[in-house]
Amino acid sequence: LFIVHREQILNKAMSEFKMVLDGDDEDFGRMVGAVQQPDRKYVFAMERTLSRPETLASIPSDSFDLIIIDEVHRAGAAGYNRIIDHFGPSFLLGLTATPERTDDFNIFELFDYNVPYEIRLQAALEADMLAPFNYYGVTEYVTETGEKKDDPADLSKLVAPERVHYILEMLRKYGFPRDVKGLMFCSGKEEAHELSRLLNEQEFNGQLLRTVALTGESSAEERETAMRELELGNLDYILTRDIFNEGIDIPAVNQVVMLRNTQSSIIFTQQLGRGLRKARGKDHLRVIDFIGNYQNNFLIPIALFGDSSLNPDIIKEKMIKAQTTGVIAGVSSVSFDEVSRRRVLESLQTAKLDSMHNLKKAVRDLEYRLGRLPMLIDFARFHTVDPVVIASNKKSYWNFLVHTKMETAAPTAEEAAYVSLLDSELLNGKRPQEMLLIRSLLERGSLTKTEFVSLLDAYRCASDDATVTSVERILTLEFFVESELKKYGPNAVMRVVGENYLVDPVFSRLYSSGGQFAAHVDDAIETALYLARHDESWSGKLVVGHQYTRKDVCRLLNFESNQYSTLYGYKTDAYSGTCPIFITHDKAEDISATTQYEDGFDSEATINWFTKSNRSLDRSKGEIDIANNLYALHVFVKKSDVDGGDFFYLGEAKARDAHDTTMSSGASVVNMKLDLEHAVEPGLFGYLADTAE
Repeated sequence: LFIVHREQILNKAMSEFKMVLDGDDEDFGRMVGAVQQPDRKYVFAMERTLSRPETLASIPSDSFDLIIIDEVHRAGAAGYNRIIDHFGPSFLLGLTATPERTDDFNIFELFDYNVPYEIRLQAALEADMLAPFNYYGVTEYVTETGEKKDDPADLSKLVAPERVHYILEMLRKYGFPRDVKGLMFCSGKEEAHELSRLLNEQEFNGQLLRTVALTGESSAEERETAMRELELGNLDYILTRDIFNEGIDIPAVNQVVMLRNTQSSIIFTQQLGRGLRKARGKDHLRVIDFIGNYQNNFLIPIALFGDSSLNPDIIKEKMIKAQTTGVIAGVSSVSFDEVSRRRVLESLQTAKLDSMHNLKKAVRDLEYRLGRLPMLIDFARFHTVDPVVIASNKKSYWNFLVHTKMETAAPTAEEAAYVSLLDSELLNGKRPQEMLLIRSLLERGSLTKTEFVSLLDAYRCASDDATVTSVERILTLEFFVESELKKYGPNAVMRVVGENYLVDPVFSRLYSSGGQFAAHVDDAIETALYLARHDESWSGKLVVGHQYTRKDVCRLLNFESNQYSTLYGYKTDAYSGTCPIFITHDKAEDISATTQYEDGFDSEATINWFTKSNRSLDRSKGEIDIANNLYALHVFVKKSDVDGGDFFYLGEAKARDAHDTTMSSGASVVNMKLDLEHAVEPGLFGYLADTAE
C-alpha cells in the first residue's frame, strides 16, 4: 500500500512502480474517490479516500505486508493516524524530506525512532543521486534613482516594464539560451498571472516566450496539462506561487527562477528540489535567485549549505569558501554578484540565529529524533546546532537545560564552575590538548609532564614547551583574570607538583560520584575532541582562514594570562614572543577621529597598516620592535564590528617600509606594510576588501 496526499503524485508513483516491478496491469490498484481497488497486489491510495471510517472498516487490518507513506511529515493529521492505527503491516515505511516540524508532532516516535536511511541534500548531491546545480544569486531590480522594485505588496512595481526587461536580461545572462524548461516562483498569485501575460509578449532568443501561470485555484487538469506541455517543450516556464513546493515530479525541469523573498529555508530547499531530478539530456539545473534587500536573506545560505548550526560565523565561512572555490557539493556551484552577496552577509550579521526559541526547537527536534534528551556530542554528530552556540547560552549546556525546564536537577556551585569552564573555554575544539589531559587525569589520577608530552606526540598534537606550559596554566586557572576566577574557581582541574600532574581532589570527587556531573564532563570532552578533529584544529595551532576571538588568540599564542579585555588593536607580548594585530576593515562612522585608522589591503598579500595614535619611530619601543620584526606578527581581520568578536586569521606577516606620518585628525602614527606569508583566498579577500556602497 502506497499512500499519498495528491492525485498527481499517486499517478506518477504508480507509473514508476510499474516500470520497476514490471508487473501486470491487473496487479496495480487505485483508491481515489469512487475508484476502490483494495484487493490488488500493489495499491496506491489517496489519504483522504482511504482514511474515511467506512472505507477502513471494509478493509481487513492485515491486508498489506508493506505500507509506504509518502510525505510522512503530514502524518500528524487525523486521517493518517486513523490509517496507521487500523493496519498492522509487517513493515511500515515513511518517506519525507522534512522530518522537522513546527507543531510539536514527533514523526520519529511514530516509527519507534527507527531511521533505516537518512540523507540530506549535500550528501545526495555528492553521491550523484541528484542533478548538480549552478546557483546564481543576482540583485533584484533597482531603478536609476535607487528605488527598489521588489516590494511584494506593490504589484505595479513587481510587473513594471523595466523589471520585466531586467528579469529577461538576467535570464539571458545566467539561463539556458534554448530548450529551457523552467519554473518561476513568484511572491503572489497576481504577480504570477500578470508577469506570465507580460512575458508572453516578450521575444526571447528569436521567439516569443511561452509561459503559463498556475496557482491554488488552478484545476488538477490545468496543472497536468501545463506540466505535460513543459516536458514536451511546448512551454518555456510555469509561473507559480507555492503549489509546486512538494510532491510535484517534473524531471525535465532544468531551470528554477526565484522571484520572491525567501521566507523559509525548508521552502527554499523544496523549490530548489523541483529541478534536481535527473532526466535524459539534462546535465545540470540552473537556479537564478533574485535577491532583494530583505532582512531574512540569511536563510539563503542556510538552505544552500543545509546548515543548522545557528552560528553565523560557520555559515559565513561556508559562503566565502563556496565563493572562493565555486563549488558547493560535487560539481554543483554557487555564485553571488557583489550586491547580492553583501545583502546576504549583512542579513546574516544582524540575524538573531541563536534566539532562545531557535535553540529550544533545535533541542526538541533532536530529542524527537533520538527518543531522549540530546547531549552536546549528538548535536555535533548529527550536524545540527553548533554545540558551542547552545552551550554558551547560559554558561553551560547543563544550565541551559535547567533554564528551559528540560532538566530539573541543577548543578551545585562547585559543579557549575567546572562545567562552565569546560563549556565556555575548552568546548570549541580550537585546541584539544587541555581535553586530552583532563581525560587522561580522570582515567589515571595523575601523570608526569613527560608522559603528557608523549601522549600529545602519539596524537600528533603540538607538544612544544610553550604549548604545554599554556595548558598547565589554563587547567590550574593561573591563566585567568580575577573576574574569570569568580566563575571558574576556586577549585582548579589539576595541580602541578614538580613534574607531576595531579587531578584536583574536588574535581575527582565530583566526577567519581557519577550522575549528571560526570555525564556532562564526559560529554564536553568528547564533543571538544570531535570538533577539533573535524575542524582541522587538531594540532592546536592557529589555522589560516579560520575565525578566532581575542580570548582564543591569547590561549593559542600561549600568553601568560588572559589579556583579551585589553587586547585592542595590537599587543607586543614578551612572554610569548608574539604580537597579534587585530584589524577591523570597515570602521564605524561614530568612532572618534583619533581611532579612524586607514588600514586596508594593497593586495591579497599586503596590508597597509597604521599603529595607534601618538606613536613614532623615535620614542615608541613597541612600534619600533614591530617595524624591526622582533616579534612574530599574527594578523587577524574582520569586516566590521557587526561581525561580532570573531576575526579571520590571515597568518603571520613581516613588516616593512615603516615611517612616521600624521592622520587626518592630526595624530602622529607609524605607517608600515604587512606582507602576509599566505595570500588571502579570493572569496575571503572579496568579502573583507569589499567597500562598495
